[in-house]
Formats: sequence, C-alpha cells, structure tokens
Amino acid sequence: MAVGAAVANPMPAAMTKPNGVMKIEEIIHNETPRLLVLFDRGQEDIVRVVADVLGQAFVLVPFLDGTAGQPDNVVVGLDNSQVHQAEELRRKGRTIVTTHCIDVQDLRDEQLTSHCDYEYLYTQKPFVRRDVARFLGFVLGQNKPHDDLKKKARTTLLSTTFPDVRTALPNLDILSVGADSVELRVDLLQEPTNDSSVASVPSIKYVGEQVMLLRQRTELPIIFTTRCTRENGRFPMDDPTLFYKYLRKAVQWGCEYVDVELWLTEEIRQNLAAEKGSSRIISAWHDFSGKFKWSSAEAQQLFKQGAVYGDIVKMIALVNTTEENYELEYFRSIVQTTYAHPPLSGLNMGPVGQLSRTLNKVFTPITHPLLPMIAAPGQLSAAEINSMLHSMGQMPKLDIYAIGNVRRNGQAMFFEKCLNELSLPHQLLCIERNAPSVVERLISSPTFGGAHINPPLPASASFLPRLSNAAAEVGQVDTVVAHMTPNGKLLLGDNSTWKGIRATLTREFVPSAYAGQAALVLASQESQAAAAIFALTSLDIGPIYTIGFKAKSAVAGDIQQFRGLDDMKKMETPFVIMSALPSEKSFVVSPLLKYYSSTAKKQRAGMVFVDLSNGIRGNGDSVAIASSLGWAAYGIADVNAWMTVETLRLLVGQNVPYDFVRLAAGRSLYS
Repeated sequence: MAVGAAVANPMPAAMTKPNGVMKIEEIIHNETPRLLVLFDRGQEDIVRVVADVLGQAFVLVPFLDGTAGQPDNVVVGLDNSQVHQAEELRRKGRTIVTTHCIDVQDLRDEQLTSHCDYEYLYTQKPFVRRDVARFLGFVLGQNKPHDDLKKKARTTLLSTTFPDVRTALPNLDILSVGADSVELRVDLLQEPTNDSSVASVPSIKYVGEQVMLLRQRTELPIIFTTRCTRENGRFPMDDPTLFYKYLRKAVQWGCEYVDVELWLTEEIRQNLAAEKGSSRIISAWHDFSGKFKWSSAEAQQLFKQGAVYGDIVKMIALVNTTEENYELEYFRSIVQTTYAHPPLSGLNMGPVGQLSRTLNKVFTPITHPLLPMIAAPGQLSAAEINSMLHSMGQMPKLDIYAIGNVRRNGQAMFFEKCLNELSLPHQLLCIERNAPSVVERLISSPTFGGAHINPPLPASASFLPRLSNAAAEVGQVDTVVAHMTPNGKLLLGDNSTWKGIRATLTREFVPSAYAGQAALVLASQESQAAAAIFALTSLDIGPIYTIGFKAKSAVAGDIQQFRGLDDMKKMETPFVIMSALPSEKSFVVSPLLKYYSSTAKKQRAGMVFVDLSNGIRGNGDSVAIASSLGWAAYGIADVNAWMTVETLRLLVGQNVPYDFVRLAAGRSLYS
C-alpha cells in the first residue's frame, strides 16, 4: 500500500528484454510447480482438476514411494489413507497439498495435515473450478495480491460481522463494492452444536468451511482475524497456542492475509512469520483504555515491535478528543519518513476518531448498511469515507468522460451507477467521438479527471503526453488516467483491454499453465488482435499462430502465420484459441474447434477458447459450440466485465468486484 504518496506507481511495470520482446513483470512464475496432491478415498478426480488448472499431466500412485522418479511437470496424486508415516511427506521434495471434499464423510487427519504445506477444501455441488485456480495461483506465488494493492493510493477492508458467512453470501457482491479485501472475523463466528447452543470457540472444521465458502464467492483477498477478548473480540486469551493453531491453518488454507495480535508471544509470531508462505502478516494492536497517546514513546516502540514480523502494522486506539486525530497524523508522518517498511494502518476509534478513518490510506476498515453490526466503534462505509474526503477538499469533483460507443451498449450507465454507489463526487459525461480533436480538447480542461474511450485511440496520438508500456506496445489507448501529483496533474494513456483478456484467461487456470504453450489467434487485421497478443505474451505463451493477419509487432515474440491445411496438420493442438474476428465472420472458428477437439488427447490439459466479437454471431454461437466440445469457453461478456473492473480501478482508484459488474451492468454491456 502506498503510504504518504499521492500517486502509487502510475506507470505499469514492464521491462524490455535484449531481443526487444516485452516481458511483463506483473505475473512471475519462474519455477515449474511440483505438486503432490493427497485426496480422500473416491475423490481422485480432484487430482485431474488440479493438473488441468496447472496445465500439467498427472499420475496416480498407489503408495508414497511411487512419487520417486516422476517428472517435475507431472502432478502426483495419492490416496491419503496410503500415507502411513506423515513425517515422510516432508522428504519428497514436492509442494504437498492435501485436499478434502466436505460433502462426504469427514476423513480429515489433522496429524497428517500438519505435515502438508497446504490444505484445500472444496464441495462437489457446486464445484467451483475458479476457486482451485485462485488457491493454487496464490499458494504457488504466481498471483500476488499484496503487490497489486501496494500500488494503490488507498486500500480498504470490509469487516464482516456475520456468525455464519452463508448469511452474507447473497449480498456479498453489493457489500464488497469499494472494498479491496474482506476480513473474516473468526472470533465472531458462531458454530451451532447438537444441543442448540453455540460453541465458545468455533472448531477448525467449521472455520475451514467458512473460509472455503467465502473464497468461492469473492475474488477479494481474505484477511483471517482471530480477535481476542481484550481487543474487543471473543477469542479467549488464556491459551496463546489456540491462536497459533488457527492462524497456522489460515496459512494452509491460502488466506492472503493473517491478522496476528502483538500481545502473542515472540515465539508464536516468529513461527508464523517463518511459515507464512505466500500469505502476508498484519501485526495488529488495539487499545480500548482511552489513555493511549500517539505522541508517547510507547507508540513508536509498538510500531517497531510490530514491524519485526509484520508486512503491515495496524495500530488502533480509542480516543476522546478531536485533537488526538492530529496527533495520530503527526505520528503517521514520523513513521513514514523514518521507516521505509512496513506501511502503517493507524486509526482512532469512536465518533471523534472518524477523521482518522478518512485520512488513513492502508487497509481502512469499512462497513456497509447491509451488515448486521459494525465491527468497531466509529466505523464508516466506503461511500461515507468518499463523501468526507470530498467535503474536506481531499477528493475534488472532476469530469470523467465516456467517449465513443458507450451510451449505446450501456457501459456509461453502469459507470454512473458505480459512481453513485460509492458516493464519488465526479460527474460522468458521455461524448460522441466524431473527430480526434474532441479528446484533445477534453483532456486539456482543468476539471478533466480521466476518460474511457471506445473504440480506442491510436497510441500515436500526439496530444497524449505519456503512455503506459502496455498502451505503447498494443498501440491503442482505451483509458486516459489523470493522476494527481504534488506537481500537478499527470495524464497517462493506458490500455485496460489486455488486462481484461488476461484476467479471463487466468480465471480457471494459473498463469504458469500457459507458459510455453501454443496459441491460435484469428483476426481480420493485427489491430483487432493486438491486445490479445499482448495478454498472451504476458503469460509467456508461445508459439503464437495467426490466421487472417500477419503480426509485425515486436511484442509478439515467437509468432508464425498460419497458412493452410498443411500447417494445421503439423501444428500441435493449441492450448488457447482466441478469435478477434467480427461477429459476422465467427463461423470460421467452429471447424477449427471441432478439428482440434478430435485431435486432443484426453490426458492433455488445456483447451481454452475466447471469443472477443460483439453482436449477433453468424451460423451459431462459437462459445456454446466450444463449451459443448469440452473447451473452457469465454465470450465478450467475461472480457468486458474484467475490463470494466480494470477501467474503474484506473479512473477512480476504487475496486468494483467482477461479480458485481456481471450482476448490475445488464446484458446490454456484453452484446
């Protein structure tokens, strides 16, 4: 999280390799995943799914010694009842994931699980494949939400207060608008017992299922919190090892953040830091006495103590006067100038502390009117914080433009709906782009706050002062971002289309699944496919074969033009087929899908199809045809929804979840 900066990394990260081919740094997967997957009896199919999500082959072995000699790029599956000495698992040199289906009889062996790196819980009905991809992508270090959030000027967490997350699931899409993460208050969960009472501490089994249910329904990072009784929670403090037991499980379950209270012993905090894997630790401290002073030497000592093992330090105090908000801001400035890491999330509780919630920039807890209660006194919603920022002059009213074909497809109406939901002061203006000079005139306005442009501008437009690496390589600008800096407004031409395509590709596959795989891209001209090629290249895919155009861009890397039937016979079955053809030409795709479906081996992973065409398709729906043939098929609806998510993040710096876009935007956005 950016601390004390008006702009957080305005230029997307990229570097140029010596051969001129762009190498995107936002997804890193240097090592081939080496997995040993343990499964419940009769649940061996989960091994096939894991392998497919990884883009790898798999093998089932009858006993633990059967893992020896298996290739690194093959997922090894083993019935967990065949593991007789759990400690032997550690010597196999593979990442060990034990899996459990909660729909069948509970066969979990906690002694066995303690010797595994991770534990994946799932349901058969519904089976959520994208949850497998999210879990594996995170625990293997390929998706790094913390790195993404560090680039934001402000981040928030939604504090859930439900005794059972099932109660929240129907409204979760709406609850999480404006949130960058969701906090699971484990201490507030209430597990029913056989005698109709409530367990004082929810069981590991119950908590694990709650984590599973929450992750199945949101793409937001999960913050796992066990708040103690002294700090306004319900977990008892008489046994610190109880906290370690639950927090260690949170790491195994792949929770992105683990809240570790500072009062816990040095040994526990040190062990969690050593075992955290891809998870990040929030070192948390709360004071409800009303006597704590931000100006005291104790405050700095507490921060330094939390910084030893924390990736974020959270300090929250109950205050009585408005002046104590200014003392906190002075303390925050001292911390920011003295320590480069970790960032501070500092808040004051109570009605007079609401100013600090507005000024805090790192994981500010937010509530929502639909939540049963607030998690802490003085907590505000995202909309209330935005309104306060505007009234304080910290968020000036700006003109945000939707330029081009945005009124007809309903996109402008949805953007406006999001601005209203978040209580953002900005005005959305829809402009038809009848000449390039329209955009040039608008961006020079002092109230210009950004623009979404459809169809995109050529990146060569002289009036765009700076371009992101993606926009420069794709050659198209669909978003103009206005960054407010201490030195004035910085305008940046960017491209969000490629991010929408990449997010679609990685929804049910981890990024490394695409590395080194073949792709087939269809388009009438290169400009139609430029964003798609950039997205594929960001996943290290290659070779890329083209039909209907010849690619000249250096970003394409290993690219070959597909010339006819002979090439079809010689070419390996593509992992991805992507069509950027106009809708009236989409009939061309079906024969290719059918041909490669017949040649694909059943053991082979992959088969992904993405159709980027808008409008009515000729001679059948290619997405439906691909799906019926066994391809993981996505249409323009998926890409446009993810592109909308990325566009809103760029324009207003706020997160609107993918599922909310699909829920609220209406079908007109996707046709």
